[in-house]
Amino acid sequence: MSDSPIAQRLRLTFGKMGNLKYTSNLDIAKVWERALRRANLPILYTQGFNARPRIQIAIALPLGITSECELIDVALKERIDYSDLPERIMEVSPDGLYVYDVKEVALHENALETEIESAEYRITFIDSIDTEQLQQTVETYMAQERIMKIERNRRGKKTAYDLRPLLYDLHVDDAGHLLAHVATGTRGNVRPDLLLSELGLGDAFVQVHRTKLHIRD
Repeated sequence: MSDSPIAQRLRLTFGKMGNLKYTSNLDIAKVWERALRRANLPILYTQGFNARPRIQIAIALPLGITSECELIDVALKERIDYSDLPERIMEVSPDGLYVYDVKEVALHENALETEIESAEYRITFIDSIDTEQLQQTVETYMAQERIMKIERNRRGKKTAYDLRPLLYDLHVDDAGHLLAHVATGTRGNVRPDLLLSELGLGDAFVQVHRTKLHIRD
């Protein structure tokens, strides 16, 4: 019999919509802490003076971006029936937080943030744009063998890296959306605003929505 204090580990897929898109990742964690407590879940807490709930959000979502695919792992000290958990949580959650799915995962599975490999985004242009010209620009950009960039860390040190291997797919769909599949996580973190800047669209008015997170097999 396991001596682990974790009796059950649940992985929830949730959405971040409306004004909640302007809430930071740190504050979203606090929103989740309150929601889980109000839903009367037997949350497992860390030990020590400043005990915190054993929850882990997969990866930070940049401010201003909505999503339908965020992931959070919740450790429980007692097993529960989670069939109605999405409804229970949304009843006590602020507007903009949606729970789409709940599944049970292994108690000692790797930290969620280390398992994320990539993300997909849908970028919608608010102002009218020439989609044929945009597609040509995208094709020319993606045809490059190397896209060298300079990154500066917090200490001001510059590091050169090749952006091209971190771009898995970039194209314009029939509705005129720019769809991007990019590396996210330990390999690199390509933000949608960087892509827009690279394409000469840094000043464009857009709505960005994260549609999928890919987890390492």
